[in-house]
Amino acid sequence: MDTQWLRTFIIAAEELNFRKAAEKLMLSQPSVTVQIRLLEEHLGIQLFDRINRRVSLTEAGRLFYDEAVGLIQKLDDSVDRMHAFAQGYRRNWTIAISPLMAETILPYFLRTFMERHEEVELTIRVEESELIERLVDSGEVNLGISALDATLKNIESQRIYEDPIIFVMPTDSYDEESGPQIDVKEALMINYLLTHHHPVYWDELLFTLNKQIPGIRTMKVTQAHIAKRFIQEGIGVSFLPHSIVRRELLEGRLMRPHFDLFPLPSVATFILLKKKGDLEEEFIRDISGFYFG
Repeated sequence: MDTQWLRTFIIAAEELNFRKAAEKLMLSQPSVTVQIRLLEEHLGIQLFDRINRRVSLTEAGRLFYDEAVGLIQKLDDSVDRMHAFAQGYRRNWTIAISPLMAETILPYFLRTFMERHEEVELTIRVEESELIERLVDSGEVNLGISALDATLKNIESQRIYEDPIIFVMPTDSYDEESGPQIDVKEALMINYLLTHHHPVYWDELLFTLNKQIPGIRTMKVTQAHIAKRFIQEGIGVSFLPHSIVRRELLEGRLMRPHFDLFPLPSVATFILLKKKGDLEEEFIRDISGFYFG
């Protein structure tokens, strides 16, 4: 059986239109028709009904679709493993990390860790924190780095660092010594407040803010790196974990005025895992001693 027949069948089954399948596969429509006919002859069963120029899957076709997808996936996985082996990789390791955490961890830690493990083929899955525990539980990833603690009993959770939340706004033309003191209450009243780029603290923070400054205008910006860019462009102000904006503050691209309206919270970052092997133990040990402030 030619594996191309299977790939053609899968696309045709998803499109239920041989012309569209041909366009997607960059083949001629007659080629698609011939490959489907050859596959049907090889299997000895009809996979498609063709009535009045309309195509639909037979019961056998619906059953075989799942089989074909599984066969192609296994084949592709095997080829990928052989390619990885040829490149010197002897182990696959997958980490799920939230977009927020990727802003902090990947640039400062991961490279040095992987330099010590050239035999490991690393896959990074950037996922929202709400999904990471489920990926760890299902075994799709070896380890998760999340802004949310574990809720399942079979998932081990380890807090790796605490991060203070700080008030951040665009830079002005003054330096810190000669510029007038910034009224954060006024800054919140005249600017949009960019919210909900972290899964933990926003509801309580907004409740407290609205009690002190009624009528704050908010704008939901669900990705921290977009919120940072918006602040730099003068679109609004926000409250962000310090580690996320550390570089921008040092380089003068963002400003952190003194905030004294009420105490701001802190947030934690967690390692989530189901099985702890030697690589996981080393990773946790190294990252727990890393400074993200």
